[in-house]
Amino acid sequence: MFPSPRHMTHPFGPDNTPYDAIGGDAEVRGLVDTFYDHMDRDPAFRTIRDLHPDDLSESRDKLYEFLCGWLGGPNLYIQRRGHPRLRGRHMPFPIGETERDQWLACMRRAMDDRNITGDLRAFLEQRFAHVADFMRNREA
Repeated sequence: MFPSPRHMTHPFGPDNTPYDAIGGDAEVRGLVDTFYDHMDRDPAFRTIRDLHPDDLSESRDKLYEFLCGWLGGPNLYIQRRGHPRLRGRHMPFPIGETERDQWLACMRRAMDDRNITGDLRAFLEQRFAHVADFMRNREA
């Protein structure tokens, strides 16, 4: 689903997915909830928080569904909402370097809180950074 750099290597495959490595459904949900909790409560993330609705329930569900499939688990997002078309769905929102960097910082804090380390952390850091940069639709 995400564009993948050709040079990227990782220890994951069909029999060892990142979804399994993170701990499955409950842990993906935990990561998403922790991510949005940081976004909602930390003034450092105000710029990206302001791009979201007051009630984050649907945003939480969408990211959870998406990450499940992206990590190699069930394709909940596609089953419920169709193809993610990430860039197209995010076009109405101004996403520049500030928004990208806040999103990544928020996700790093969530991964810290969820104790995601080692190969899985390295994999996620690289993939999240690549996608966050791909989502930019303005220069600054």
